Amino acid sequence: MPELPEVETTRRGIEPALVERRVIELAVHEPRLRWPVAAGIAADVAGQRITGVRRRAKYLLIDLKRGSLLLHLGMSGSLRILPASTARLTHDHLDLTLDSGNTLRFNDPRRFGSLHYTVDDPALHPLLRELAPEPLDAGFTADYLFRVTRGRRVAIKLLIMNSHLVVGVGNIYASEALFLAGIRPGRAASSLTRVQCARLVTAIRAVLRKAIRFGGTTLRDYVGADGKPGYFQQQLYVYERAGKACRDCGGPIKHANQGQRSTYYCPHCQG
Repeated sequence: MPELPEVETTRRGIEPALVERRVIELAVHEPRLRWPVAAGIAADVAGQRITGVRRRAKYLLIDLKRGSLLLHLGMSGSLRILPASTARLTHDHLDLTLDSGNTLRFNDPRRFGSLHYTVDDPALHPLLRELAPEPLDAGFTADYLFRVTRGRRVAIKLLIMNSHLVVGVGNIYASEALFLAGIRPGRAASSLTRVQCARLVTAIRAVLRKAIRFGGTTLRDYVGADGKPGYFQQQLYVYERAGKACRDCGGPIKHANQGQRSTYYCPHCQG
């Protein structure tokens, strides 16, 4: 599933082609996504000018003169900027055709992505209003993480993946950040000291920023807006490296299951 770095990479890739362009047409070729695409959405956005492209958690917000489109890539979705005349592929479900002659095309083989339109503040939309702080924003601090971990015996890896506490720290980046911070993923969240919380906040930010710099991580389906895969997988220290030598200490990387997700860690470096 595309995580925060992949979505941010996509946002940066499509933004230059969208901002200040006018929408000629929104063609919904397949409305049966995670939630059915509203029947009137095409008429709502046609003729409007795009004023900006933002990200909130894993949602892309395409701001229009009146309202915003909220788009989620789901598990296998990707966006491409293409000439509008480009022939569609089997799983191309949406086309946002622009006055430049290009189209923003959404491809999603599993159809777990979504598209919504709102004329209100997107932050108030039901899909966004309960979301927690962004890990790269000023509100995500050591004091905040220390506070939300108090009294919680849940494993720290599961806590930092909880979108009600912090958004966008998916499975890959949680494993990598915990390695960088030297914290065992199964450790009870409440047992972390304030110093360890500070170290983990710094590690989460560092891992996410590095992943964005490398265009995200491609393990299976993900490609960026330019059609190229992300290259952060070449920088991974623990994720999907079970049995391989730790890049720091040389010991074997271990694998475990947490919350029905795979977890990877170094017993020596994360002791």
